[in-house]
Amino acid sequence: MSDQPSKPHTPHVHVVVDEPVVRGSYVNMARIFHQHAEFVVDAIFLPPATNQARVVSRLVMSPVHAKHLLRALTQNVARYEQVFGEIRLAPPGGEVVDPILH
Repeated sequence: MSDQPSKPHTPHVHVVVDEPVVRGSYVNMARIFHQHAEFVVDAIFLPPATNQARVVSRLVMSPVHAKHLLRALTQNVARYEQVFGEIRLAPPGGEVVDPILH
């Protein structure tokens, strides 16, 4: 018998991406709302030289799933920066005037 604690079993999930979704949608803004039981994340595209943005996708999730998403994004951004360097939110010496998350 092993002295090492057993790890909980993680079930294998087969993810299927439908054809209309497989190419993805480019977004450059996000809007986040929340209530007691859910978080809503609107993925938005604002074309250059316009002021009319369009919601291209909406995610609705429980607070627990929102926190898991936050953790996964944090881990993945850290991994990305280890490989490609820091993601700058503004040019060196500059400041972010119009944030893309609202």
